Amino acid sequence: MYQVTFSEQSMRELNKLETRAQIEAIEPISQIKASDLAHPREPLGKFHRQGREFYRLRAGDFRFYFEVLNDTIHTHYILHKDSLEDLLFRMKLPVSEQQLFEQDSKFWKYLESLTKK
Repeated sequence: MYQVTFSEQSMRELNKLETRAQIEAIEPISQIKASDLAHPREPLGKFHRQGREFYRLRAGDFRFYFEVLNDTIHTHYILHKDSLEDLLFRMKLPVSEQQLFEQDSKFWKYLESLTKK
């Protein structure tokens, strides 16, 4: 078993949940074994970004994005499965909260333009 650590973003997401929901949310990531990482299959996936090996775990309504550092699973991001942030992360586009805010009105205008055609 691995020790699981969380980034500040991950902790903010977890802290939005009630205690019981937090426990249920982190249970799947706390159960990951080395054999799971060696041969990932759904709901676990592996990908490379900027020369580093990352994993994605689908667990309920959340997506955990993490890397393994020695005997530790470090969760960089916890994103809601239907969020724009999750879509952009999966598509490997650069994203920050500030960028999303700045582009928000343009994004929604674009979506509205699609429905008019």
